[in-house]
Amino acid sequence: MALHFCDRYKLMVLKISSKFELRRFCRTTGTSALLKLSQPKPDDLGFVDSISVEEIGGSRVTVVRSEDGGNKVATVVLRGSTDSILDDLERAVDDGVNTYKAMCRDSRIVPGAAATEIELARRLKEFSFKETGLDQYAIVKFAESFELVPRTLAENAGLNPMDIISNLYEKHASGNAKVGIDLRGDDSEDCGCKDVSTVNVWDLYVTKFFALKYAADAACTVLRVDQIIMVKPAGGLARRDQPAGMDED
Repeated sequence: MALHFCDRYKLMVLKISSKFELRRFCRTTGTSALLKLSQPKPDDLGFVDSISVEEIGGSRVTVVRSEDGGNKVATVVLRGSTDSILDDLERAVDDGVNTYKAMCRDSRIVPGAAATEIELARRLKEFSFKETGLDQYAIVKFAESFELVPRTLAENAGLNPMDIISNLYEKHASGNAKVGIDLRGDDSEDCGCKDVSTVNVWDLYVTKFFALKYAADAACTVLRVDQIIMVKPAGGLARRDQPAGMDED
């Protein structure tokens, strides 16, 4: 009945089944969601520049444009030949948006391309020399765990991981803490290493901080486990545990 009268008075109706999509639509138009069907107040109404139904990739979609005065919501349309390519594109866009969102909260950055990990490993090894007893070995192994990042980057780029790590330690020991892996490897003098600040390769500080924090917490949690619960197969008595006098099948 409601749709009949909406069509009679030339009112456009959108059916949005998802509450998350409804919230995005309300943010786009500046409207307020009503809990029941009633006459809206002037403050509950919104405004858009245009609304139309278009066909994108064989699917009919409703396009809402609100460009005057800015907009809090935007839609990114991705196209690809296969599902795997679309998944990679979606992941790249999601990472970029999350990075920008994190930069708005904490804009501190650190050198990328494994420069930060090598510098942390170098300083931890220097700190281990000041310790005595078994703690020294634990600190050294913790420092060596940071070498996993440059080793993985070097292997993915087709470079020699041992040479890259040795060159990075040499560059950082000389005082340049911003030297990272040059994946292109076009400079033979630097042996696959380069000052990443010159090519603007940076990582977010908050991302590095929480990654190292949660990785260390997970390792400590595993080391604290002093019991292992063995799962025994369900069922009755085994053949060797059958009482005397029972015939075996």
